Amino acid sequence: MAEAEKSSLSLEAWLMIGLVFSVALSTMVIAIVSAGKTTVFSPYENGDEYEELQLTLMRESLDDFAVANTMSTPMLVNDWQNPHRTLLVIAAPEKPFDAAEAAAIHDFVTERAGKVILASNSTNAQLVAEEFGVKYFDDPVRDDINTGRYYEVTNENDERISPDTKKLWSVASVTRDISTMGDEKATPCSEDDVLQEKVANCRMPVLFHRPTAIQVLDEQADEGRDVHVLAAASTSAEIDAGRGDSNPTLGEGETGLIIRINYPGQTVLDQRSLDLGGDIGEISATGSIVFVSDHSVLAN
Repeated sequence: MAEAEKSSLSLEAWLMIGLVFSVALSTMVIAIVSAGKTTVFSPYENGDEYEELQLTLMRESLDDFAVANTMSTPMLVNDWQNPHRTLLVIAAPEKPFDAAEAAAIHDFVTERAGKVILASNSTNAQLVAEEFGVKYFDDPVRDDINTGRYYEVTNENDERISPDTKKLWSVASVTRDISTMGDEKATPCSEDDVLQEKVANCRMPVLFHRPTAIQVLDEQADEGRDVHVLAAASTSAEIDAGRGDSNPTLGEGETGLIIRINYPGQTVLDQRSLDLGGDIGEISATGSIVFVSDHSVLAN
């Protein structure tokens, strides 16, 4: 009687089984943890529910760009192709950045001419801000109920809701520091102005839902940069630190809501203009980071 030949799984088979099991387990854990939670600040949600908390409209407004989600750490931004043509949008970071991630974002902007929008109303953004000499406060801004710049809303029955002086509005510049603007700061940007990129001499209204304050603490944090405060709260606005009448105020134009920092004159490789030969060569590019004191601005 012939002895049955014994068979066993190879090492490669065991590795494949382990990989499939790990993926299945990870998917199950994510599903359990996410069960019952609402998806917000997504660029791909099209439902009416929580529409005001999604980034879908922002994504659609960038239809001339290739848009993609990244699930990777910001440590990898400098490995992306054509960083000088890339805009990284970070909305509502759920945890603080670490020092290595903050340094990678700084290099992406200052060495690779990358573009970043960082929108947060908490100190989760602080380590990145410190790399650029900017401070995020850890408390919301509230304005004076009689003289402040805040907006009111109604409920589904069109009934006025009690005023919330932490719901601020401001009028934001796009490219210029608001302190340098003259009479043109009262000129609204039209849709044609935006489409034709003629936005140097106009401003646009922005609604903030409980923003914090941001300030440029170190004007000389990096050499060769341009700092622009694009939007600020009113002079009467205060940091709501829970001290009542002793809450601190930062002064005229100092309670920043949107700050843009540009790093011009960086040398990168790209397709040059026909005047320069039309081939691949060195061109000058500008890195830029925009700090926004409230992540809901991108969805509102």
